[in-house]
Amino acid sequence: MWGSIFYRYRGSVAIRYKGLAPYSFQGSIFTKFSNFREKHRSFKNVFVPLCSKMQFNVVHISETDSTNRWLKDSRGRHEVPLCVVTEYQRAGRGCGTNTWESERGENLLFSLLFNPKSVKASGQFQLSKAIAVAIGWVLAARVGLDNVYIKWPNDVYVGNRKICGILIECQIKGEWVNECIIGVGLNVNQQEFHSDAPNPISIRQLKECDTDREWLLNAILDAFDPEADVDFLFNTHLYRSFGMWPFRDRNGRFMACIDHVESDGHLVVRDESGQQRRYGFKEIEFINK
Repeated sequence: MWGSIFYRYRGSVAIRYKGLAPYSFQGSIFTKFSNFREKHRSFKNVFVPLCSKMQFNVVHISETDSTNRWLKDSRGRHEVPLCVVTEYQRAGRGCGTNTWESERGENLLFSLLFNPKSVKASGQFQLSKAIAVAIGWVLAARVGLDNVYIKWPNDVYVGNRKICGILIECQIKGEWVNECIIGVGLNVNQQEFHSDAPNPISIRQLKECDTDREWLLNAILDAFDPEADVDFLFNTHLYRSFGMWPFRDRNGRFMACIDHVESDGHLVVRDESGQQRRYGFKEIEFINK
């Protein structure tokens, strides 16, 4: 077996292979192991739990239009880092014009407000990677779900179905991210979905039992570290990073697999001819077979 035990090593993610000394993986080196990724990768193999260095002040509210908007309007009234959790959102948002369906009191709807210490504006996608890895790890290692993936740029999937959406808004000051708001919608105990969203799934539908949402929130906050080097875990758990899958760009449909995501958030795929293609947000579409 490929000894896929991941853990912290001098501030980065490392891998121990069959008991040998740990080696840190950076950049696109992980692609050398692409043949192993689908067979062996799993957030459940993370040996040392991801550990947050932040202590969030948590505020619970019954209802709001958007938890991201609530945080913006509440600047200066609560201690930061701040987490707001609501039972219901009247106008939950995804990226762009997307909306988020959620029954009252069934799911985990929260937003985080914090001030990153050392994240450059050019590398702000690091914050998206950090929250996606934290949620993915919790769903796999703590909740016990199988086939948990990160779908670029900002969703968490179980198999081919969406269980979590993430919306990130950053305030830039000079070369640095001065403030970050991360909104999360995680399907927890909802049993039916009625919107035209093509592929939602909840923990309740997968495990056939309810999950304590407060426990789940605390687990995610404990695992979230915006300063952590999570590149290896992020890239090796990308949705459609094994096999050939249909995509579409401005030139039409083609088959490819995801190779990696660059530090600035650009997606790099490898097509059937072996050529790499690079895309920004909304420049490529995932097509369901």
